[in-house]
Amino acid sequence: MSQEVRSLQPESLWNHFADLNAVPRPSKKEERVRAFMVDFGEKLNLPTRVDEIGNVIITKPASAGMEDRATIVMQSHIDMVHQKNNDTDFDFDTQGIQMYVDEDWVKAKGTTLGADNGIGVATIMAILSSDTIAHPPIEALFTIDEETGMTGALGLKGGELTGKYLLNLDTEDDDELSIGCAGGVDITISGTYELSDVPADSTRLKLTVKGLNGGHSGMDINKGLGNANKLLNRILWVANKKFDIALISFDGGGLRNAIPREAQAEIAVSDKASFSAWLAELTQTIKTEYSTTDPNLTIVLDESGAGGKAVNGKFATQILNAIYACHNGIYRMSPDIADLVQTSNNLARVLIKEGNCEILCLTRGSVDSEKDDLAQAITANFENIGGAVKLSGSYPGWTPQPESDLVKIMSDLYREINNEEPNVLACHAGLECGILGTNYPEMEMISFGPNIRGAHSPDEKVQISSVQKYWDFTLEALKRIPVKE
Repeated sequence: MSQEVRSLQPESLWNHFADLNAVPRPSKKEERVRAFMVDFGEKLNLPTRVDEIGNVIITKPASAGMEDRATIVMQSHIDMVHQKNNDTDFDFDTQGIQMYVDEDWVKAKGTTLGADNGIGVATIMAILSSDTIAHPPIEALFTIDEETGMTGALGLKGGELTGKYLLNLDTEDDDELSIGCAGGVDITISGTYELSDVPADSTRLKLTVKGLNGGHSGMDINKGLGNANKLLNRILWVANKKFDIALISFDGGGLRNAIPREAQAEIAVSDKASFSAWLAELTQTIKTEYSTTDPNLTIVLDESGAGGKAVNGKFATQILNAIYACHNGIYRMSPDIADLVQTSNNLARVLIKEGNCEILCLTRGSVDSEKDDLAQAITANFENIGGAVKLSGSYPGWTPQPESDLVKIMSDLYREINNEEPNVLACHAGLECGILGTNYPEMEMISFGPNIRGAHSPDEKVQISSVQKYWDFTLEALKRIPVKE
């Protein structure tokens, strides 16, 4: 299947993307892809090094005639989100991504594609390996662990780079030039609870919410997409009031930066017939609510032979209340920038099983004080039931500089090439630019990329024609870098 991708244009970019996607590269397990990138740089006889945190830096001198231009940093992250459909048999630790072409899109079979940020990485690789592309001096920065903590960007020390301008290739709409982004903080709630016997005269059932679209918990948080954890908890909360169910387990969602697509719970009920009839009515109500955003939403009830004990009744009520009260989605829109989400939270993971409870959230905000305020509200909610709450992985936002020379250069170029206005904006995703800027405050930065849809979900895809548009724009941008001062 990758051969079909390798024949696409621009051929060099797609071939490097196929090579990259053959290497397992989950966040926090970048050893193999790091070695792959080091080998790539060394085979080109380009100065290649790994900094102390694990980022790979490859430098390339200017092409003939461009030696007087300012040095640029081209930056992308080498890790990817690993998500798959429950019915997909795939091992991310050993297998390469199985890609295929569907009309104007490249997709993966039942898994994330890795276009985020593999297309950016492949772009830089294609430029580094070319003997014909005109470019200024390049410092290629390949960061690690962007998706689960941005530790690569956080660990990059001042003095590693000398570039005046930074091109971050991690935006997902080809008409956008991103000049600002949100910061974020991870919230981890943990605790234990006492177990109770499942009533002997009850029926064990498995309740599953699936078929949701999911998506990026920053870029897609404004789309009103269903969150499987919240929907399943909604059902369980009402059922606990109405039927006094016994909750055995709750297992939903996965990564913090992905809107949960699937969740399931094991319960026990005394009157299966009444419960099933009630659930059918509520299911129709929920499906109607989400018919536009998640038309394939399915709620399934099956009998379960699972063993195990139930969550004791008091804690079951407390935890269902707390999850219900936990904010999910947009918290506040920006009062200064039209249509920009300013603060949000993603209830990413819920695991309640065998006496242990863990809940993961990712809170984002372009205003740090408001981000902290929402994180504190979530903390208070779960501390109120005795949960241990830990805040970690906090990273800053990226303050827009719309009047910078780089923004003007790139905006003018987009206008010239495409005969239309670019969308120059800040985004609600967590780009690495804000973090990198803490140690390189004088470096001007901008982010752009091709059309990628469904990032962080098995529906991820990248548009072939958009990659060509983005590639042409990138190559022309390299020629427009000013003479160094």
